[in-house]
Formats: sequence, C-alpha cells, structure tokens
Amino acid sequence: MTADVHLEARIRDRTVDSALRRRAAAVVPGGMYGHLDMARLAGHPQYIHRARGARLWDVDGHEYVDLMGSWGPVVLGHHDPVVEAAADRQRALGDCLNGPAEIMVDLAELLVRVVGHADWALFAKNGTDATTMCCTIARAATGRRLVLVAEGAYHGAAPWCSPNPAGTTGEDRANLRYYRYNDLDSLRAAVEDCADDLAAVIVSPFRHDAGYDEELADPDFARGARALCDTTGAALVLDDVRAGFRLHHGSSWEPLGVRPDLAAWSKAIANGHPLAAVTGGDGWREAAGSIFVTGSFWMGAVAMAAAHATVTELGRRHAVEHMVQVGDALRAGVLDSAGRWGVEVSYTGPVQMPNLLFADDPDRRLVRAFCDEALARGVYVHPQHNWFVSAATTTADLDMALTGLDGAFAAVRGRARR
Repeated sequence: MTADVHLEARIRDRTVDSALRRRAAAVVPGGMYGHLDMARLAGHPQYIHRARGARLWDVDGHEYVDLMGSWGPVVLGHHDPVVEAAADRQRALGDCLNGPAEIMVDLAELLVRVVGHADWALFAKNGTDATTMCCTIARAATGRRLVLVAEGAYHGAAPWCSPNPAGTTGEDRANLRYYRYNDLDSLRAAVEDCADDLAAVIVSPFRHDAGYDEELADPDFARGARALCDTTGAALVLDDVRAGFRLHHGSSWEPLGVRPDLAAWSKAIANGHPLAAVTGGDGWREAAGSIFVTGSFWMGAVAMAAAHATVTELGRRHAVEHMVQVGDALRAGVLDSAGRWGVEVSYTGPVQMPNLLFADDPDRRLVRAFCDEALARGVYVHPQHNWFVSAATTTADLDMALTGLDGAFAAVRGRARR
C-alpha cells in the first residue's frame, strides 16, 4: 500500500467520526473550537473513544501511540490505576461540596514539600486561571500595573493573553509590555521602560511558541531575570502550566538554581483531572490572601485527590528520569529515520517535550503532511504543538511509534525534496 493510499484509506474509514462532525456542526459553533479543533488537519480524528496507558483509540476503532498526552495533562498514562483509585475513593465521599474537603490541605502540604520555592498553594481549574491569578497577586502586592511577557509566548486564553484577538480589545492588553525570550538585554530594556510601574515578569521554563523551534532557557537569562525582579521588587512568575512535573519533580527552573516568586501549574498536576494551582513564597502570601478569586468547581475534591496521587507517584516512580530515557530514544530514532530518508528536520526542546519541524517549510505543508502520515500509521502527533512523552510509554509503545514515524518520513521524502 502506497503512502497516499494508506492515508486516504484511513480517512475513508472514518465514518463514525465524520457523522459526529456533521452532528456537531449543527449544534456547536464551528463544530469544534480552540486547540482541539482538527478541521484543518486532514489526518487527525476529531473524536476519541477511549485511552489506556500510552495508547488511545478513536471512535472508528483506530489505535494510536499517544505522543500528545491530551496536550500535556496525561503524564503517568491514561487511566493510571493508582490515580484513578484515589479519585474513586474521594468520589465516594464527595466532590463538589459546600466547602473544600480535607484533601485540599493534604495537597497544599504536598506541594509545599515538593516545590522548592513554595510556602503556600492556591487552587483553580485551568492554566489560564493560574497565570491570571499570578498577575493579580503581583499587582496586589506591588500596587503596580505592568506585566512583562515574552513576544509570542502563550500564557492562556483569557482576553489579556489570548493568541487570537477576536473579541478582545486593546484595553485588555494595555498593561502588558514585551521582551524577547533568552535575550537579557531585551528584558533589561523592557524593565527600564516600565520605570516604577512593573508588577511582574512572567516567563516560561523554556520557549515553546507554537510552530517554531523550541529554545531551552539560557541559565544566564534565568538568573538575570531573577536579579532584575529582586532589584525592582517585581514578581518573577514562572508559567509552569505546560512543563511542570515533566522537566523536574518540582519547579522547572530548580536545575538552573533559579526560584520564582510565584508559579502557575496545571496540565500534568492531576494526570488529566481538571486542576490548576498557584504556588508562592512567604513574601507574597498576604497579597495572595487579599485578592478575590473563585469558581464553583475550583474546590472539586476528586481532582485534588487525583493530583495528590499523581505528584506522589511521579516521585515514587522516578517519572522524570523515565521520560528522559524514552525521550532520548525517541529523539535518536526520529533523527536516524530523517537522515536515512534524506529529510532535513529540526528536533528541538527538552526530550520529554520535543518539537519537530521541517527545513524549508514556511507554510508548514511538510510537517502537516508528515503528521497526517504518522497518524495513518498509528502515531498521534501534531504539526504545530510540541509532543509529550508519557511516563507510561513502554518499549512496545516506543517501537510502534518509531516504526510509524519512519513510515511517515518515507511517505513525505519526495515532497521534502521538491
């Protein structure tokens, strides 16, 4: 079966998915929205039926090795038995209650033990909640307005930070100023421009702008950001929503010797259960207690029980080390396949969270075709977002992934040479 026939056959066989898309188009604006909208990606199924470990199955029964981890939340693997048992125990007691369950205190204590900079923790539901809370706390503590963000960085989907300006106003971003990631001179100039009105510098553990090569943090840049915040009294905010508990069992900049004042967490914190957190140091405690932030479901006890089990198991299983080992093997296999098929690629970022792009591919035609072909061969990857290695990835999963990715390189090699 040729590459084109292989992909076309998979798409033709997507009868249940197609029917669900038609039904959704009648009752959901656009049929789907946000980062889960697969309308522009021919090879990607829109609907998933079930998942287990590092595998998932779409509604038409096709099996995939999952290299997206539900876009980051699934770190221990889908339906991890320890996490789900903890969630089930709490569910039997209660979830959405008139007040928090005792698991909230247990979880806060655990985060304070595990996260080096943390003296306290607050909880919410989404990464956007957490980054917004960090900025609010910083403004409450400093009495200042301005927040510095890196050009092109993603910090959530609220009007103040959404990558899509539709429905937002200039006033929503009026108190943002910008610097270039890993460019300390740029950051220093932006800090100076803020004069005495700088409340916070928000920074990602590494640069992971969609559709671009990833950049690991330069230790000098990280240390410089810390020093500038110390000098100005602004909060150094680490947006650990995407990378938290994947790069380090604790804050992602711990290996660099740099501790933030505030950090935003979500995604991997509860292995797919809906939870976010903000952690911070004692100097920011009073401000954190002074702001009004809340949500009807923020104290959901089931997600907190799942998070407690997730963070505990990540440490017990040495999950970061395992993901690095798998990521190293994945990187070696991908680069070997690309070389053998004569395809020039860039493979950047932490090996647990890699990003693959093709050379001479300004419209991303090749990387989209590659991901379509990978999906047709049972490997779930995405052309614009970094991938995620799971702690549940086995040797068999890795072998299946590398076989499928090798076939995808073979399928696009001719197009890559044109």
